[in-house]
Amino acid sequence: MPYASKYEGSEIMEAVLSCKKCLREYKVKRGIPRFVDISNIEESKAQTARNFGWEWAVFDQIDEKYEEQFLGWLQPVKPSFFEGKVVLEGGCGKGRHTLITAKWGAKEVVAVDLSEAVEVAFEKTRHLPNVHIIQADIFKLPLKRKFDYAFSIGVLHHTPSPKEAFIALASRVKENGAISAWVYGAENNRWITTFVNPIRKKITSRMNPRLLYHLSKIPTVLVFSASKFIYKPFANTFLGKNLFYRDYMLYISRFGWREQHSIVFDHLVAPIAEYIPREEFENWWKAINAKDVQITWHNKNSWCGFGRL
Repeated sequence: MPYASKYEGSEIMEAVLSCKKCLREYKVKRGIPRFVDISNIEESKAQTARNFGWEWAVFDQIDEKYEEQFLGWLQPVKPSFFEGKVVLEGGCGKGRHTLITAKWGAKEVVAVDLSEAVEVAFEKTRHLPNVHIIQADIFKLPLKRKFDYAFSIGVLHHTPSPKEAFIALASRVKENGAISAWVYGAENNRWITTFVNPIRKKITSRMNPRLLYHLSKIPTVLVFSASKFIYKPFANTFLGKNLFYRDYMLYISRFGWREQHSIVFDHLVAPIAEYIPREEFENWWKAINAKDVQITWHNKNSWCGFGRL
């Protein structure tokens, strides 16, 4: 039961949500229901939330290419699939996919994130009456209702237990509903797990994000230059077809500096980042008894999955 103390138009900006069953109260602050206190959760999750909250507050741009990117991660889902559905987003970040989901005709969208990125997501979506942003832990979703469709893009592999996070998200999907997930793949990413991950774990994820923001411009120069001046122009040549990490580098070559900087920063800032083998990813879908499962190797470095319950 909500006890509202501040409105902006029809939007409840400040309130207290009282749960009579569990005898707990949760606050609505700046329009967002807060079902978690970052200071009272495990340090690894808290640090991940703090780092990503800072990231999405800074890299808050909305790129026109996000729709195409989103469809790549959701395959085989198409925009028409969202029409009239009640949708749950597990890990909304700055709200870029939340906006697209609403645009594609979802009846309602409930977007959850653990980090302060909910502030950015709320500001970008507050004009949409069918979108609801909440701050909560994906392992302890404060939602009784069941959803027609749930998805999580690039979030599960940043949790302490990706499989359990996936199962928790799937538990909120109704019978005959569907779920999608996109995660980093172990296959073809050994160079990251061998060389980049130790640096990320021991150094960059522990840095002040503001310092990392500037230092990450150095590898971004290399990635940006290679994608724009080597991979893209030589894509259809013999040399280009045999370049290292070709599919992914061509994929990001469509983006400008700002987006590529955010991609590099994103790979360096997370305290937790798991790279999931296909066999393990397949077992997630078996664990929720999904049917009609489709798993796709995306850019030869990550896994997209879709299934029905």
